[in-house]
Amino acid sequence: MSGAFDDLTAIDGVGEKTAARLAELDDPAAALAAGDVSAIARAPGISDGRAARIVRAAIRHRHGDEGSFLATDRARELYESVLGLLEERAVTEYGRKRLRTFYPSASADRIAEVRAMAEAAVEREPTPELIEALSGVEPLEPPRDVRVRDRCLATNDAETFSAATEAVPEMSVELVDNARAIADLARGYSTVIVLDEAFSGVEIDGDVRVRPEALRSPASVVPERTLAFFARNRDRIRAAAAVHRAAGADAGCDLAALEAALERLGADGTVAGDDRLEGLEAALDDLEAAVSMAEGVANDRLRAAIEERDVTIEGTDLLSLVERGAGVDSLLERELDSEFADAIEAARTDLVETLGVTDHESLARRVFTEEPTYPVERDERVVERLREELTAERDRRGTRLKRELAEELGAMREPAEKLVGDALEIDVELAVSRFAEDFECAFPTIEGRGVSIEGGRSPLLDVPFEAVEAVDYAVEGVSLLSGVNSGGKTSTLDLVGAVVVLAQMGLPVPAERVRTERFEALHYQAKSQGTLDAGAFESTLREFGSLVEGDRTRLVLVDELESITEPGASAVIIAGILEALTESDSTAVFVSHLAGEIREAAAVDVNVDGIEAVGLKDGELRVNRSPVKDHLARSTPELIVEKLAERETSGFYAELLEKFDSPEAG
Repeated sequence: MSGAFDDLTAIDGVGEKTAARLAELDDPAAALAAGDVSAIARAPGISDGRAARIVRAAIRHRHGDEGSFLATDRARELYESVLGLLEERAVTEYGRKRLRTFYPSASADRIAEVRAMAEAAVEREPTPELIEALSGVEPLEPPRDVRVRDRCLATNDAETFSAATEAVPEMSVELVDNARAIADLARGYSTVIVLDEAFSGVEIDGDVRVRPEALRSPASVVPERTLAFFARNRDRIRAAAAVHRAAGADAGCDLAALEAALERLGADGTVAGDDRLEGLEAALDDLEAAVSMAEGVANDRLRAAIEERDVTIEGTDLLSLVERGAGVDSLLERELDSEFADAIEAARTDLVETLGVTDHESLARRVFTEEPTYPVERDERVVERLREELTAERDRRGTRLKRELAEELGAMREPAEKLVGDALEIDVELAVSRFAEDFECAFPTIEGRGVSIEGGRSPLLDVPFEAVEAVDYAVEGVSLLSGVNSGGKTSTLDLVGAVVVLAQMGLPVPAERVRTERFEALHYQAKSQGTLDAGAFESTLREFGSLVEGDRTRLVLVDELESITEPGASAVIIAGILEALTESDSTAVFVSHLAGEIREAAAVDVNVDGIEAVGLKDGELRVNRSPVKDHLARSTPELIVEKLAERETSGFYAELLEKFDSPEAG
C-alpha cells in the first residue's frame, strides 16, 4: 500500500519543501498509508492540523477522490460540527487527530473502507475499564539521545571508522595502530570492541572483544539503543496491554512475557531486579562511607584498649625507643599487638560485610594493613583499586544483562509497536461506538435516488438528545419546505445534511433507518443575515448559476434564500432556480416562507412539503416535526387568528381567517 506514496509530491498540497520534511521520517509512505497523523506530525515544521490535512489528501489520492464534496461554507461547518461530536468521544489525542482523517467522500471505495471499520467498531463496548486504560496510551516516541561512555569501538581502518561512526553514534570510535593502543583503551574503558579481524587471537589485557561483524547488528553493540526505546515508552506499552485485555482484543504477542521483560527494565534504561548488579552498585555508592565506618570501628576498639590498659615503660626502655626514633607505632606493636590485630580484623570484617562483596574480599581486606598505626588509616591505593574492580565488574555485568534484555525486547519491538498502534485504533473505534450509542445510530443503505429518513434525530440541537423529537422525511428531486417559525425547518435541513455527511464518511447515522443516494457534492446555503447589497446578491446568483450546470449528482440544501432581496423578486428568482434544478440530477430542499408564491411563479410543478403546526397551547406552538408531503403548512399568524376566531364572538376574526384560505393567501 505504501507504494502509492513513493512520490510524496503527487499528494495534493505537498510541495517539494513539505516532501523534504516528510522524508526525514523513517517511513513516511507507510505512515501515510496507515493514516498515522501523529507520525506525520513528527516531521519538522508539520503541525497536528497540517498533518491531518496531509493524511486526508493522501487518502483522497489513493482513492482518486477530488475532495470537493463539501462545496459551501455551511456544508463544511456541518461537517466540523459532526466531527466535533466524534472527537469529544475519543480518549487519546491520537484518536482525535485520527478522526480528522475521516471525511465525506464521493468515492464508493473510501465509503466502504471506513464503513467496514465502523461496523466492527460499533461492536465494541465502551466499558469504564477500557476507557480508563486508554487514558494512558500515547503514540510511541523515539528515545532521547543515548550516550555510552563505558565502552568504545576500535579499528585501524579509516573506512571502517567512518562506517562505525555513522552506524553507532552512541559510542566513541577510536582509530588504533596496534595492540598496545588497544590495551591503552582497555585501561580507560570497561570493554573495547575491536572491529578488525587482524586482531583475532592477540593477547591484550582487559575486556577486549574482536567482533568484525558488529556493525551488521548495531543493536547488539549498543543494547542501550533498544533499552532506551522501551524505557521511553514503557508506560505506553503497558497501557496498550491493559487496553487489549479490557477490550478482549487479540494482542498478537505474549503480553505476559512482554510485561515481564519491561518489569526488568528501569525507567532510565538500566536493568532492574538483578541482585548482584544492585549489590555492586550499592557497594560503589557506599564504598567511601563503608571504609570510613570501618576505620571508626578499628579506632574505637584501639581507643578503648588503650584506655583500659595501664602501660608502664621503664626509663631505659623509653630512652632506647627515643634513641631509635620510635613513636607510638612501636609502643602499639610492643604493648598492644594483639589488640591492634583484633581492631584491624574487626575493620576488615565490617568493611566486607557492609559492602557485601565476598568475591572481592581479599582485596577489600587489604584496605587496612597490619602495620600498627594509631589512628588506623586506609590504604588509598587499595581503595582505588577496589573501586576500579567493582566498577569493572558492575559495567561488565550490566552490559551483559543489558545485552540479554535488549535481545529479548528487541524481538518484541515490532509486536510492541503494533500493540500500541492497535490500542490507539481501538480508541478511534470506541469513539465511533460511543457516537453510535449516544445518538442511537444505524447504518444507512446507500442506493437509489434522494434521501429517506425514518426516526431521525439531529445531534446538533442545543437540547439534550433524549429530548429531540424524531423526524421522518424523504425527498427526491426538488422540494420546497414550508412551515411556521421555530417549527424545525432549519433543524430538518441540518438533519438531512448531517445524515448524508455521516453516510458518506462511512459512519452510522442518527436515525432508525436511512436510505440515501451517494452524492458527488453537498451544497448547503445558510440563511442570509439581512438583505444583500448588489455585489453580494450578484455573487450569490452566480453560485446558483454554476450549481445548475453540469451533471454532478448534488444534494442542495437552501435556508430562506428569499432573505437576500425583496420578497417579490425572491419568489421569482427561487422559482427559476428550482426550474433549473428540476432538469438536473440534483436533490434539493429549499426552506421558504414564500412556498406558495414560489409555486405559483414556477413554470414546472414544484413539490411543497410542510412542517405543520397543530395548534397553540399556553402560548406555545405545538408542531408535528415530521414534514407532511405535498402540504403547504399554515403560518403562525394564521394559527393565532384561528385561535381568536374560535374564542371570540366577533365576526372580525372569522372574516380574517377566511382570507388565509383565499387563493391570494397562497
